[in-house]
Amino acid sequence: MYTTMVISAILGIAAIAVSFAANRRFFAGGGKSGRVTLLEGTYYVVGLCSLGLGWYFNVRYTNLYGHRASYVDYTKMLFTNWAADSAAQDYIIVNVVLMPLWTIVEGGRRGLRWAWIFFVMSLFTSLAFSIAMFLAFMERQLRYNRALDPVSSTA
Repeated sequence: MYTTMVISAILGIAAIAVSFAANRRFFAGGGKSGRVTLLEGTYYVVGLCSLGLGWYFNVRYTNLYGHRASYVDYTKMLFTNWAADSAAQDYIIVNVVLMPLWTIVEGGRRGLRWAWIFFVMSLFTSLAFSIAMFLAFMERQLRYNRALDPVSSTA
């Protein structure tokens, strides 16, 4: 399972790198998006906290279950009682259905490049981290769009 965790970490880092590379136009020095705002920074902090907590618990799970630890076992353990069942079904529907629809549709409407990468990112990092990154990128995209067309942003 440790090999799987390392592969997931590499794929997660790759998805993050792709998201920045595809949208580098508003991260470049002196770009039209400006500096990180308080809201955007909050998204980054919340996302990083989520990522750290998720990996902490995943490592603990792997240490506890050793060779029995697997994605199938992990998913089965999400459904251990009625309260967990409720949370697990919410999590799965949000991550597998709503996250891709939201990021692809809304990201495309706003001009975010490769918006689907945030769904891929969620598979290897955490759902909350991926949502936080998507929201931070959308904030930056909004400022970028306003800088390109200041007339329509004041209407």
